[in-house]
Amino acid sequence: MQDAVIDAVVIGRNEGARLIQCLQSLQGRVRRLIYVDSGSGDGSVQAARDLGAEVVALDMRLGFTAARARNAGLAVLAAGGEAPAFVQFVDGDCEVQPGWLAAGLAGFAAHPGAVVICGRRRERFPEASVYNALADREWDTPVGQALACGGDALMRFAAVQAVGGYDASLIAGEEPDLCLRLRRAGGEVWRIVDEMTLHDAALLRFGQWWRRMVRAGYAFAEGAARHGSAAERHWLAETRRAVVWGLVLPVVMVLAGLLHPLGWLLALIYPAQVVRLVRRGGLAWGFFSVIGRFAEARGVASYWANRARGRRRGLIEYK
Repeated sequence: MQDAVIDAVVIGRNEGARLIQCLQSLQGRVRRLIYVDSGSGDGSVQAARDLGAEVVALDMRLGFTAARARNAGLAVLAAGGEAPAFVQFVDGDCEVQPGWLAAGLAGFAAHPGAVVICGRRRERFPEASVYNALADREWDTPVGQALACGGDALMRFAAVQAVGGYDASLIAGEEPDLCLRLRRAGGEVWRIVDEMTLHDAALLRFGQWWRRMVRAGYAFAEGAARHGSAAERHWLAETRRAVVWGLVLPVVMVLAGLLHPLGWLLALIYPAQVVRLVRRGGLAWGFFSVIGRFAEARGVASYWANRARGRRRGLIEYK
């Protein structure tokens, strides 16, 4: 297993020094290093070539999604020569930890049914803002068999190809969608304890965090619309949670308050929910989890509004 061929697909746009760190962390550790660029104007393409990466520049007239970029990398690997046994996907704002690839292969050896192995992604600067710290907590998913991975993961190349790769139409939530299809095909997704990547979210302002949560709500709604009626009930609970806390309860509260002054007491359900969540994860986690439901509800509403109009929304970017 340790001699298995691993290729890497890195995607990015205007990541600057972060991209250089990312590519350097993979140099000499994978057979082929593919960088897929999505319209960068900061010299990323030349920097990647200087570091020995094979560069794919997406045609931005067709619209950009991270899923489309990853598929472009897969297409290069499938086009000629020996196909890899494994492909390491990495976002261009991440640095792969030195021991990760060996740990990932060991994970596959320990879990023969696995088609995806992921480890601990950490924020590089969690102390820079409360929003970075929240992202670092978000990455700390339970160790063991999982439903999905994030953007960084080591996958069996043949298994990903067999299910058609990523869904290029998704503007967010493409990894859980892929993992759902891989699991339906009989594969397993495992999160192992080992350190995998350092990520630089660069979430320094409330507006960035808010847009990121709107994007999450949009992904929940689209995932539930596509797969929620199947046995997995994909993202139904997350979508309902966003709608209830971010839309239904506020409307009920306002109506109750207009009917009778005591109706405004219903607003106390929000601080009560904050207190409940604080006991589980601390003050920042509790407070922003509740506030985030409003952003998620906006994302859900945006998905259904665009669907009703027959439109596809562009990226919801926060950087």
